[in-house]
Amino acid sequence: MADLTLDAATTALVAIDLQHGIVNLTTEPHSSEAVVGNTAQIAKALREKGGLVVFVRVANSEDGRDALAPQADIMPPPWAPKPSHWSELVPKLGIKDTDIIVTKRQWGAFYGTDLDMHLRRRGIRTIVLTGISTNIGVESTARDAFERGFEQVFVEDATAALKADAHRNSLAIFGRIGRVRSTEQVLEALA
Repeated sequence: MADLTLDAATTALVAIDLQHGIVNLTTEPHSSEAVVGNTAQIAKALREKGGLVVFVRVANSEDGRDALAPQADIMPPPWAPKPSHWSELVPKLGIKDTDIIVTKRQWGAFYGTDLDMHLRRRGIRTIVLTGISTNIGVESTARDAFERGFEQVFVEDATAALKADAHRNSLAIFGRIGRVRSTEQVLEALA
């Protein structure tokens, strides 16, 4: 693995779905608490160096009519209104006024949002991805970012899934479209 070098001026942290309704799930191989803590460390370090921090959350209308609903072999439970705090980002992230909040209505953070515009207008070339779930929101966003030509760093211990094997399967894909590193390695690259 080559050393990691990050230019904070052209780097953005994009943290996926670290909100009450998802962080409260049991995750593997890292706890959601660890994912949130590691993401908060990276956000703080990147901000201090002048980088961009973006928090992405998923939310839908109260009636669920804007939620994804195509037929699939594994269907989600029937739509039910979510508690009012379900899509609120968790306070432990240490969100600042300078951070950008993007709301998505599907798995990936690019389609139907202004994420791409925020990144391109600020000259971002590298995305550091964290969040839950590795194999759903993070992977969908990663594939879209790859197709848009962004360099990517996937923070292995700042991502998690409902099952460890799903997390590992996504990491195998991530190695083909970016670099997989630890929180410690990302923090060293920003030091």
